[in-house]
Amino acid sequence: MSNAAPAPGTPQGGRPSRAAGRPSRARTPGRWGAGSATGRGPGNGGNGTNGSVDNRTDERPWRSEGAPPPTPPKRRMPGGWGGLVLAALAVYLITNLVLSYLGERNEPSVSYTEFSRQVGAGNVAKIYSKGDTIQGELKKKAPVPGKKGDYTKFTTQRPAFADDNLWSQLTAKNVTVTAEPVVQQRSFLVNLLIALAPMVLLVALWVFIARRMGAGLGGGAFSRKPPPKPVEVTEGGRTTFADVAGIDEVEGELDDVVDFLKHPDAYRKMGARMPGGVLLAGPPGTGKTLLARAVAGEAGVPFFSASASEFIEMIVGVGAGRVRELFAEARKVAPAIVFIDEIDTIGRARGGSGGLGGHDEREQTLNQILTEMDGFTGSEGVVVLAATNRADVLDPALTRPGRFDRIVHVSPPDRSGREAILRIHSREIPLAPGVDLARIAQATPGMTGADLANLTNEAALLAVKRKQSAVTQADLSGALEKVQLGAERPLVLDEEERRRTAYHESGHALLGMVQPGADPVRKVTIVPRGRALGVTLSTPDADKYAYTEEYLRGRIIGALGGMAAESVVFGVVTTGSESDLEQVTRLARGMTGRWGMSERVGRLTAIPSDAQVPYGLSAAPATLDAVDHEMRRIVDECYESACELLRANRNRLDSLAAALLEHETLEEDAAYRAAGIPRLSKGDTAT
Repeated sequence: MSNAAPAPGTPQGGRPSRAAGRPSRARTPGRWGAGSATGRGPGNGGNGTNGSVDNRTDERPWRSEGAPPPTPPKRRMPGGWGGLVLAALAVYLITNLVLSYLGERNEPSVSYTEFSRQVGAGNVAKIYSKGDTIQGELKKKAPVPGKKGDYTKFTTQRPAFADDNLWSQLTAKNVTVTAEPVVQQRSFLVNLLIALAPMVLLVALWVFIARRMGAGLGGGAFSRKPPPKPVEVTEGGRTTFADVAGIDEVEGELDDVVDFLKHPDAYRKMGARMPGGVLLAGPPGTGKTLLARAVAGEAGVPFFSASASEFIEMIVGVGAGRVRELFAEARKVAPAIVFIDEIDTIGRARGGSGGLGGHDEREQTLNQILTEMDGFTGSEGVVVLAATNRADVLDPALTRPGRFDRIVHVSPPDRSGREAILRIHSREIPLAPGVDLARIAQATPGMTGADLANLTNEAALLAVKRKQSAVTQADLSGALEKVQLGAERPLVLDEEERRRTAYHESGHALLGMVQPGADPVRKVTIVPRGRALGVTLSTPDADKYAYTEEYLRGRIIGALGGMAAESVVFGVVTTGSESDLEQVTRLARGMTGRWGMSERVGRLTAIPSDAQVPYGLSAAPATLDAVDHEMRRIVDECYESACELLRANRNRLDSLAAALLEHETLEEDAAYRAAGIPRLSKGDTAT
């Protein structure tokens, strides 16, 4: 049985985080949402994770919006002209030596004595003479005197004192005296081209390697100035606060930034200083990046955005150089906004065991950001916005006054905020008459803006598959079920498995119906969805912001309802309760170790909310033993209560299971009618 409803969390400030109920199976574990889906799974169920892909095409790790195109920098010869000249000279000398060596091997110079011997032997075919220089060609190859190898073409020099009647000897041996040189010499232009060809190839290879390495190093060792960054052109204008909904309290805090960027002179006259940086902290998908763009669009200033991980490279110093370039570009077009997403990537507290002292690339990049922010003054007109999901792990030097001295928490939207977000994301989607977005907003507590955007997109995709011209309420409901419960699986169960699954889901649903103050049951199904064989969905009528011990115990009782129903009806326990027990463990551990709901453990936090702290090192061994003991006590008491309630309402359990076996899926009204239980209001008790 799949039971992915997590426990409520506790953010900074000591109050439980906003979550009105139990989230669906598809939600990430440990993230407190607001709706619950419990179901019977195959025993190895789990929760899916969402990923994202971010494509980068520019060599600079930031994008800009609303900034003028930068002037391309003048190209400089990679590596410097001095190195290029030395390399060219070396190649030229080596080429000439090689060509001279090859020329000596192909056209050897022989002695006049050797020439006279070959003429006397009748082995000279033809000669050419210019002054005392004689070129010739032999009829047959002859060995080079004193050297290895043979030759046919040769050159020699006739001594001035020679008196050997050479012409008579040549005539007698039928040697042809030509008018053109026997050994054709290359022209000066050909020799020059041959000499320069290797040098040209070397220069081309030098430039190619230098450019590739300069791009790979991000303007490091070879290329100090990468190509200018592109300027994004957004369709339909820039993002403003009109495109943001559901987080009005956050917009109010950012209005100061907008007003400062619009009217900096008024602040300077008053002697006021705008915060050097604003940190947006909150769960994923709550719209932190969208808020930053809206601030820039509302103020009408250039917007530079980058992910912190894009500054990091293997070469130490590259990240710091990129940070300097980014802030330099922003200052050129000030007033402007610099936005750094996921700043915890490089902004984690220094001095941990994972670092390499004070000289690793991450720390150098962080130090450069600290330096740039510390040098801000009001006259520069540059405001830094950053976003993170883990504000608690940031370096104290980053969050001190003068840097990120304003922290804005961005929480999931409430009911009215969710309705406004749905209206924004459905502006481009044709909605059929009668679509009630308020009803969808009521059924989606705990969902963020990203979740709601995905919901509307799934509804549009479903309408296309059904070949409709507009999105209907049924499409939105179907998309919500797919997002919360998972996609239906064409899995055929045998009759015994269907019956056990029906009682399992009926146990969850019935305990949710008879307990006072429990979240209303919205849907019960034994149709396999995702990794679950059946699902029970419960969501509250209104968002919840704090939880009582009674409510949390009721959550545990409801989560154990499936296992208790199997035990009461069949006398066995199956592996389908794995995810139910995971939820029970999280709730019981939070009650005893974090929220002070145990007399034995006391009013203290024995288990910190930081998941990076190992459980065994979070407190003293005796305290952890007490936490484990209290967890078992609470769970055992809740399990006994679940079994007693099911035995006392056995006829209702049988009726609900029979209805499930007949219809497979029961909506809210049908489920309460099948169990014979009216909807309970707060404070009422079931009879």
